[in-house]
Amino acid sequence: MKHKNIIHLLILASLLILSNHLLASSHREAPLISSDPLADNVDVYAFRSPDNPDMVTLIATYVPMQLPQGGPNYYTFGKNIRYEVHVDNDASKPGDEITYRFTFNVTNEDPTTFFNIRLGKQNQKTTYKLERSINRGVSFQTIIANGIAPPNNIGDRSISGGAGLNTTYAALFQGAITAASTGEKVFAGPTDDPFFVDLGGIFDLGDSPRQNGSSVDGLACYNVSAIAIQVPISTLRKASAPTVPTSILDPDYVIGVWASASRQAVTTLSKTSEPTYSGNWIQVSRLGMPLTNEAVIPIGVKDYWNSITPYDEMADTTLDQYFFNPELALYMDDDFFGGAVSAFRPLRIQKNRLVHLILQMGPMVYTV
Repeated sequence: MKHKNIIHLLILASLLILSNHLLASSHREAPLISSDPLADNVDVYAFRSPDNPDMVTLIATYVPMQLPQGGPNYYTFGKNIRYEVHVDNDASKPGDEITYRFTFNVTNEDPTTFFNIRLGKQNQKTTYKLERSINRGVSFQTIIANGIAPPNNIGDRSISGGAGLNTTYAALFQGAITAASTGEKVFAGPTDDPFFVDLGGIFDLGDSPRQNGSSVDGLACYNVSAIAIQVPISTLRKASAPTVPTSILDPDYVIGVWASASRQAVTTLSKTSEPTYSGNWIQVSRLGMPLTNEAVIPIGVKDYWNSITPYDEMADTTLDQYFFNPELALYMDDDFFGGAVSAFRPLRIQKNRLVHLILQMGPMVYTV
């Protein structure tokens, strides 16, 4: 490995993680998952809850770039998909100590109408079961048996009108926040996509920031399907951790967070009934750190990257080449193709300056 390539990687990583212009997440980032939007990871967030310092909020969003007016079959979570949020609180052992698993069901309450909501009923009544494992996936416990996802905010007549649900959307949204039997607070449902990113510019051969015009939020007015879990820090803490951390870098108080979606291997279609599903569960999407699959992994292995865990990735040396020699670094270095991408001019490699960065491209790291 050339020393110059190591410097490229460190600078690229710092730019991807810190730059407002380049920071994207995971919208339609691989060929297979772009054809399966209901199972597509979008973003992952982890932070200490501002309303309660004894809690950590974990958020995983799915189903990218939803049009809020996309009726009559509005976007929702998919049936026969396992949506999972994973937590690793022990770096000495590969694997997740804690996993939250959501499975959704969608019921048509009134098949006699083409409207999504009419006379107090919903065409897409979405509910979910939430299971939790705290023993590295050996067993799962149901902690919410019948959670309710709020409907899409279709409009005043459907939500607050007498011919609709006759309530307010604020009440529906607040009513969907559910307390689990083990102390978590949970929400699952449609929200505005919180990211600001000029996707059109980035994928137009790196025209971000725009050289002839202002950047455009490519996600403005689009929704995502969000899973939010507020978890007691005591639940996430490493089992052997002391009550008080020894320092801000105490490894016993650091967690890794990533999210995934899985489908069963076999889908059987029928002319007379709904599809049936069988076989092993196969991971089809995942996300921890932003931009990894989107802008580091090349097209030819993006589907493979989605199918493995962060722990598989750490052991798979065949992927190292894409981290040691990332394509974007070529467009930041005038020795290669830097002159062809003028938007990256402020990011040019400075050979006389050494950038030190701890790089972890697996789960997003958060200190509890």
